[in-house]
Amino acid sequence: MNRFFVFVRKEFYHILRDRRTLLILFGIPLAQVLLFGFALTNEIKDARIAILDQDKSVYSKEIGNRLLSSGYFKLAGYLQSPKQLEAIFRKGQIKLALVFPPGFSDDWQHGKKTQIQILADASEQNTAIALNGYASAIIQDFAANATGGSRPMSIEIASRMVFNPNLKGAFVFVPGVMAMVLLLVSAMMTSITLAREKETGTMEVLFVSPLNQIQIILGKVIPYLVLSFINGCVILLLGVFVLGMPMAGNLILLLAETLLFIFLSLSIGIFISSITNSQVVAMFMSLMILLMPTIFLSGFIFPIESMPVFLQYFSNIIPAKYFINIVKGIMIKGIGLSYLIRETLILLGMAALFILLSLRNLKTRVS
Repeated sequence: MNRFFVFVRKEFYHILRDRRTLLILFGIPLAQVLLFGFALTNEIKDARIAILDQDKSVYSKEIGNRLLSSGYFKLAGYLQSPKQLEAIFRKGQIKLALVFPPGFSDDWQHGKKTQIQILADASEQNTAIALNGYASAIIQDFAANATGGSRPMSIEIASRMVFNPNLKGAFVFVPGVMAMVLLLVSAMMTSITLAREKETGTMEVLFVSPLNQIQIILGKVIPYLVLSFINGCVILLLGVFVLGMPMAGNLILLLAETLLFIFLSLSIGIFISSITNSQVVAMFMSLMILLMPTIFLSGFIFPIESMPVFLQYFSNIIPAKYFINIVKGIMIKGIGLSYLIRETLILLGMAALFILLSLRNLKTRVS
């Protein structure tokens, strides 16, 4: 019996001494609780909205103020002409636009029915439906309680979904799944493979061979780069020909951005393998670092604007967030590299950072 207690004590000692094991045991459940508690919400707050007020009356300003004070909307700016609408939607700077036609106040004063147009970015269909409902309800409440002379104001709301008029779920599903699959397959498989090499001792043998570190790393990851790119092409083909996704932009640009994202995913896998010693730890770290943040914090399922401020800032380090915006921008909105230069440079910077960190860690381990 004493031997059993000694053995149990020894196991506790090994677990408590290994910080990575403690991180897996306590970090993952804590992260899940925080993500499920804060990120998983269907309520939308502080969605960016633009207002095109061609009437500039006290009534149009009152409706705009009611929308902005509701907590659902945050003003991105006032537009001066209808030509600005398309550009601001393509840049992804707003989720909703409110258009007041000329003569809005005159129709009010004469008791005529007037119209307000609501434009929603339906590349995120659930968000677009919810925001359209919020805005319509606020405007209708204003119309029901406001009086112009002896009768309530009558407002007709004309809603239009931009980029996804039929509200197809594939427009949201395909970019998100593509980002998640490419990131997980590329990063996880690379990290596990390199960790297995270190477990068996073959990695150290390779490091003392005539090949340099970069050649060894590239030789290990190129097969995964090719396979992941094929995987991405298959997802694109299914999305376009089976699920009805449009291809409004440049296909070559989309493929190039896909290769960049795969390269970034591989660099993350290399970095994970450089700080772990076993396949199991590499797998759990990949799941903890990549899977949950990609699902919950990339904007794939839940709108980032609805999350607490600290999670909104944290989402800026999630690679999938930028790739999803790139895929939607090219396929759905038909925009070019000039609109996506920020996202592209961020992905390039992340890939370079992880490669440099990985090479430094591997060099330290060999020396």
